[in-house]
Order: sequence, then structure tokens, then C-alpha cells
Amino acid sequence: MRPIIRALGGVATAVALAVGTTSFASAEQAAGAEPQAGAAARVDWKPCPELAEVECGTLNLPIDWANPRGERFDLAVARRKATDPAKRVGIMVINPGGPGGSGVDFALGADRYFSPDVLARFDVIGFDPRGVARSQPVKCTIEKLNAQPSVYPANQREFDALAAYNRELAADCRAQSGPIFDHADTGAVVQDVDALRRALGEQKINYYGISYGTLIGQQYAERYGRHIRAMVIDSNMDHSLGTWRFNATEAEAAEDSFREFVAWCDRAESCALHGRDVAEVWDDLLARADRGEIVDPLDPDRKVTAADIIGNAFGAFYGPDWQRLAEWLVELGAGTASPVAFAAETAQNPFPAVFCQDWAIRVRDHREFSALVAEANRIAPHMRGSSLGHYAMAGCVGLPGDVNNPQHRLKIRNAPKILMMNALHDPATGYEWAVNAHRQSRDTTVLLTYEGWGHGVYDRSDCTRGATDEYLINLKVPAAGARCAAVEPAPLSAASADARPTSPGPVPAIPGWLG
Repeated sequence: MRPIIRALGGVATAVALAVGTTSFASAEQAAGAEPQAGAAARVDWKPCPELAEVECGTLNLPIDWANPRGERFDLAVARRKATDPAKRVGIMVINPGGPGGSGVDFALGADRYFSPDVLARFDVIGFDPRGVARSQPVKCTIEKLNAQPSVYPANQREFDALAAYNRELAADCRAQSGPIFDHADTGAVVQDVDALRRALGEQKINYYGISYGTLIGQQYAERYGRHIRAMVIDSNMDHSLGTWRFNATEAEAAEDSFREFVAWCDRAESCALHGRDVAEVWDDLLARADRGEIVDPLDPDRKVTAADIIGNAFGAFYGPDWQRLAEWLVELGAGTASPVAFAAETAQNPFPAVFCQDWAIRVRDHREFSALVAEANRIAPHMRGSSLGHYAMAGCVGLPGDVNNPQHRLKIRNAPKILMMNALHDPATGYEWAVNAHRQSRDTTVLLTYEGWGHGVYDRSDCTRGATDEYLINLKVPAAGARCAAVEPAPLSAASADARPTSPGPVPAIPGWLG
């Protein structure tokens, strides 16, 4: 669990939100041809060391699907068998997003997330995407990670320094990780998923993906729609966005979540800031942090930055865990709250290896960069843009613009009806993303809107869970325009938070597009 989340008692995280060398266009052209490398392979199942009731194994696959006879890696897989074999429908492949979330971990905890009805009918199959967790993870040295210059360069010289650092970090990660670093994009993951389908001897799969896992689902449906029985994509990415719209929509989502937090404090007596001007308290804390006046009580030499505060709040919006966020802000103002640091020689760092090969978001120079920052600040004055969107964009500065899996509009053909879901007030995958992705795939998708808050929809209410289960089990899709009413969020318990899979974002303090 990320350190900044531990500062909120370990409960600000929500259901998690994460790939080849060929472009998507070339993959689409080859959609009729089944990759044969690994087609006859099988998974050698054994009890998982973490939990014997779940089976674990690996599937040996090419690192580069364009060169199937080249180097290979072991895809880590977990299987939780259907609890009622007589009612078994098939397999349900799951992905918790990220990029960087562990599907194996998701499967290990699936009994605390999915309903008994779903668990009875499906073998739940989780996998760690290439470059993630147990699947030859992308690693980088802590020394290099800690050498990052400001992601808010003040001039062209500092912009050039950030670009040079990103290239040096990529070289370091490549040296620590091997060739998988350059083949961690979602296009390659999609081919891994279909190889897994074949290895399990299944004609069709069911799929449940959250957040960045929706990108895997969307692109699997584009390429392998005929192999889908049912698909749920929860909290959706919009892979059609260019740099400016990506920046703006992320900022809009973050500021919307801040406004919803303020509104809750205004109406809820349980809010530690109830009766106060929450926005004024917030702005004052950020201003104090900017002046270097807030220090970590456990380490007086360390100043708590405005970015620390914003990142912590952003993580709380995922739950949302408004109550503990409000308590933390009060403690922060009193000088009794602190983030928690961590240390290691190397750290898993799949986010840039995936994101910067999935998105051709490249800022040309400091002039454009500063204009993007100004636009984000205008849209989101309290959140200062989106910390997630900004770090993702800044992490690709200076890297080659020719990416493996560039943005494109959804083109789903030969697929059954797919259930899309999104919260109206999602801090990371803003509702506009889901609406736009649905608009691009209207003939094959149905959008269910949860009128509440947070990131990840399935377990929000009886309505969201019931509609999803009815679709997965009986293939009954909700009516067009279906909506589920908001449920006022209660404080998250440690148990409910731990039931939700997690994944890293662009930096340890910022959650990624997890669900």
C-alpha cells in the first residue's frame, strides 16, 4: 500500500486501477490471424503460496509478439475455481488497473469483492500483466528515482533537465528490467490475454477490468471481440484523447471531486471541518506548505509540500474517504499529521513503461508545458490541476514520440454487448471519459451511470452490483441510459479498504488509474 495512503490510516485507496512493439494499426490489420507462439502451452497449476485454496501458475510467452521466437517471460496467473461447479458458466479474467496493479493479488482477494453468485459461476482468473509484480516486473534503482528534478520546470533549462532525466531513468529501468521494458504496452497485454484464453482451452472469456484495466478490455474487444461472452469495463479510460484534452479532463475530474468533498463537509456534522469554510482552510494549508511552514513531526528536516497534501487528498477521493481526509487536514494544520516514507535499493516502476508506450502525449517545450499547467490550474484552482494527469504527462517529457500503442478512437466490431460503468464524480477516470468512450462504441456498449462518488462502481450499491451480476450471469444488459442512485459514503473500515486491490501510480504518493 502506498505511503501517502498509510498517512490516512490505510483506507483512502479504492478498487484498483494496468502490453508489443507493433502499432495498434498493425495489430488491427492482423486481427484475423491468431498468434501461434505459446498456443499449445498450458498452465501448471499449484496451490498459491499465499493462499492454498487458490491455484497459481505461469504461462511462458514471447516478450515481443512480433518476434515470437525471441526472448520470453513467464506470465504469472492465479485461478479461483467456481464454488458451484454445477452452475459454472466459464472463466472470468480480471484486471485491477494501474498501470501496475496485480491481477494475481486481485484473484487472491476476489472472495471479498465479487458476490457469492458470481464466485459460484465463474473461475476467476487473475494475471499480473507483463512488467508488473510477478511477471518480470519493470524495476528501477531508487537512487535514480530519487534524482527526479521538479516536474514543474520554471524555464526551458529546467524543462530540458526533466527531459534528460526521463531518458536517463528509462535507460536505468531498461538496464534493471531487460527487454520487457520496451514491450510493456497494453497492445501486447491484449495478446497475452488471448494466449491465456487458448492455454485454458476456452472458446470465449468473460472479463472484468477496472480503470486502466478498461483499456485492456476495450482493446481486447477491438481485436478479439469474437472471443468474448461478457465484458464489464468499470471506470473507463478514453484512449482517444490528445495532450490538451487529456490534461483538461483530468483537471476537471480532480476539481469536481474536491467540490464534492466540500459539499459533504457542509452537510455532514461528522466532518471534522463542518461549519468552517473548507476551501479557505484548504487554500491556507497549501499556502503554508508553499512557504515551507508545515513540517513532518517525525522528521523535522522534511517539509510537507503542497503536492503531498494534494496527492493525499486525491487518494482519499478514490474511496471516497472524506471523513478521514477531513480529520487528517485538521491534524496537518495542528502539526500532528505526517506522510510516511519508504526505502529500498530498487523499486518496481511499471507506470511510465506502460503509459508512455500507450499514449503519444509529448510536450514539445517549456512554453507549451507552462501553458498546459496554466490551463489545468484555471480549471482546477484548488487541486492545481490533476496530480495524476500531470505526473503522467511530465513522466513522458523527452521520450520518443513513436509509441507502440498510440491513441485512437474505439473501433469495436464482432463483439457482444459490453457493460460500461462509471461514477458521475470520479476523481481519476472522469465521467466525460466514459461518455466519450461509449459514444465511440455505441453499437456495442451500454453505459451504466452511478450517480455518486469515488473510483470503481461495482460494489457501490445493490443497484450497481445487481446490474453487473445480472449481466455477467444471464447476459441481461441494463437499459440504455440506466442509472444507479448515489449512496452516501460511510467511513471506510480497514477491512473494506483491504478488500479492494491496489496499484501504483506515477509516483508512490499518487494513486494511478486504479479502480
